[in-house]
Amino acid sequence: MSSPDFSLFQTSPHKRSLLHRAPSLIADGFLFVGGAAMALSVVWALISFINPTSSTFDTIITYSTPQGPDFNYDPPEPTFYDDPTLSYSVGDAIQNWDEKRREWLRVHPSFGVGDRVVLVTGSQPSVCKNPVGDHLQLRLFKNKVDYCRLHGCEVFYNNILLDPKGTGFWAKYPILRAAMVAHPEAEWIYWVDSDAIFTDMEFKLPLEKYKEHNLVVHGWWHMMNGPAWGHRVRPKRSGEIQRSMLKDKLYPGSDDQSALIYLLLKQKQKWGDKVYLESEYNFQSYWLGVVDGLDNITKGYMGVDREMGKLRRRHGEKVSELYGEMREQYMKDKGMWRENVRRPFVTHFTGCEPCSGDYNPVYTWEDCWNGMQKALNFADNQVLRKYGFVHPDLLNSSLVTPLPFDYPA
Repeated sequence: MSSPDFSLFQTSPHKRSLLHRAPSLIADGFLFVGGAAMALSVVWALISFINPTSSTFDTIITYSTPQGPDFNYDPPEPTFYDDPTLSYSVGDAIQNWDEKRREWLRVHPSFGVGDRVVLVTGSQPSVCKNPVGDHLQLRLFKNKVDYCRLHGCEVFYNNILLDPKGTGFWAKYPILRAAMVAHPEAEWIYWVDSDAIFTDMEFKLPLEKYKEHNLVVHGWWHMMNGPAWGHRVRPKRSGEIQRSMLKDKLYPGSDDQSALIYLLLKQKQKWGDKVYLESEYNFQSYWLGVVDGLDNITKGYMGVDREMGKLRRRHGEKVSELYGEMREQYMKDKGMWRENVRRPFVTHFTGCEPCSGDYNPVYTWEDCWNGMQKALNFADNQVLRKYGFVHPDLLNSSLVTPLPFDYPA
C-alpha cells in the first residue's frame, strides 16, 4: 500500500500510557509528575501528590445495588460539588478527597459496584497538519472505544487545552485532574496516549493485584538504585536537576517522565509503596519491536484456537471476556504466555507523531504508516471476528472477508 509523502519527524520524549487510582490521587494541590527513560526498557507513568504526610491507603467502602447505576438519581444531600471553593484546575488542593468521594458514593449507592475505570485520552485542538493525521486519530480513537466497549470502561476524549501553562509534556495533567473530579465513581483513571494502540483486545487489567497501590507503571525496581531523600524541585531548575541525575536525558527542559524517575529515585521512601512497577506482562511495548512479529503472533493464536475447540465457538461480543480468560489460561498452561508469543497489551508509536507529521528522522514515514496499519488491523481483527469478518492482510485496511463456521478449524 502506498503512503503519503511527509517531511521530517522530530524526536520527542517517549510518552506512555499509565494507570492510577482515583482515591487519594488529587488531595494535594501540586498534581502529577510522570517519568520514563528508554534506557530503562521504558519505565513510564504518572504520579500525583496527595497528602504527602500520609503513607496510608484509605479503603473506599461502596454501597451496591443489584440494579446497576442509576443515571437519573442525584439526591439533594450536599456533596463536595456544592462547595464553591472546589476547583477542577491544577494548583488548588482538594483536601480529604477520600472522605469526599466516600460520601458521594454513599448518597449514590448504585455506582458502588466493582472497579470502575475511566480511560482518558486526547489530541490537539486544531486540525492535524499531517494529511492523513485526522484519519489516523479517528482509527486510534476507535481502537480505544473498542477496548472499553469489550471491558466495560468509559472513555473521556479531550481535544482542548485546559490550562495554557500546561503545554507539551504537561498538557495531560489538567485533563486528568478534571476527569478525577468529574468521576468520583471511578476507582481507576487510565491515561493512554493518542498514538498508543491496544493490541490485545482480550486482556483484562488485573486490578485486584493493584488494590494496595495508587499508581501502576511498567518497570523494575532493581533498575532504580538511587538514594531516597527529599528535595523540593523548583520549576525553573527542574530540567537542570533532572539532567544532573539522569545522565542519559536527551532534552534540556523539564519533562514529566524524567520527573517521575527523579522522584522514585530520590524519594522512594515516600512514594515507593504507592507505586506498583508491573513487569509480568507487556503493559506497553515499543512499536519497532512489535509490528514485524504480528503475523507470526496471529498464526500462533490460530494454532491455539485449532487445539481448543471451545475458543472457536461463536459468541456474543458481551461475553468476550470469558473466552479471553480461557485462551489466556490455556496459553499459560502450554508455556506460551510470554513475550513475542502472546499479544502485546499496548503498542506505542513513539516518535511517529501521526497528527503533526513531525516524525523522528531515525524512522521513515513508510515504517510508521505501515506499522500503524498493521497494529490497528491486528487489533481490529480481534473485534471483527465477533462480527464474522477479518482483515486477511494486515497492510490492507479496506479489505475484509467473511469467516466460515468453526474458524479456524
